[in-house]
Amino acid sequence: MLKPIKIGISSCLLGNTVRYDGGHSHDRFLTQTLGLFVKYVPVCPEVECGMPTPREALRLVGDAENPRLVTQKTAVDKTEQMTTWMNGRLKELSKEDLCGFIFRSKSPSNGLYRIRVYGDDGIVKRNGTGLFAKGFTKAFPRIPVEEAGRLNDPKLRENFIENIFSLQRWRKLLDQNKTLGGLVEFHTQNKLLILSHNQDIYRKMGRLVAQGKSCDLEQLFDAYEELLLKALALQTTLKKNINVLHHIMGYFKKNLTSDEKQELLSIIDQYRLGYVPLIVPITLINHYVMKYDQPWLKVQTYLRPHPFELKLRNYF
Repeated sequence: MLKPIKIGISSCLLGNTVRYDGGHSHDRFLTQTLGLFVKYVPVCPEVECGMPTPREALRLVGDAENPRLVTQKTAVDKTEQMTTWMNGRLKELSKEDLCGFIFRSKSPSNGLYRIRVYGDDGIVKRNGTGLFAKGFTKAFPRIPVEEAGRLNDPKLRENFIENIFSLQRWRKLLDQNKTLGGLVEFHTQNKLLILSHNQDIYRKMGRLVAQGKSCDLEQLFDAYEELLLKALALQTTLKKNINVLHHIMGYFKKNLTSDEKQELLSIIDQYRLGYVPLIVPITLINHYVMKYDQPWLKVQTYLRPHPFELKLRNYF
């Protein structure tokens, strides 16, 4: 079991009463379920930069690419106050070894997507990003980020959580075994996981590792990390997962009885038709991995990418 993963989070999502109206946005999945496996680093940009609670609501004004943060009723510009604090806070967060950040939706400071921007021409557009969220993603482009509201979508939830656990495993490699041999081992263990996200990037990563002896080690690891996170940012699909499941079957061609093979094919087909979730064929495959002692499949993170207790592959 790896140590708890450090995740940045909008403080209100933990139940802290820091919202402009003195309330919170407590998310019980984040605190009671995911919270069992992560260590949160709470951040409330508005309170931490010196604004009181409760306080006048804020909004983004002007150009969406470079908006100003202004109080809604009195039109006091808080942009400089927020930016000055943010520059220092981001330096602090760079020392936290974060593997992800979960933002509060719809916030002019914390929202990632479709934040209202009130144009100087009077037109309101939903094309903005909260000031702190934008600063964070610019400072840490390789750290997975998501909005709490979007995590209600089971596919987005699984993808984000799979990302943070994958990044933790990658960071462990960097800390303990940053060698070509360590990279080869890591790539071997994550082959099916990467394949389930993107076949083209999977091939590029394979070629990169194969050419590893002729590459500078720092450049090799940096290029691999870039491709890894690029692949994992792309969602898996039914078609991609079925491709991986059939790929796995190839490792059992000398082991499975005709009845076992037919059972597995039938369950994969049930998954394809939407009758059972992905966890069903995965569970049967894990059974065969142990029964027939398949050493290569035993180490594949695709079969156990995150704690079973999170139930992330139980959706249809």
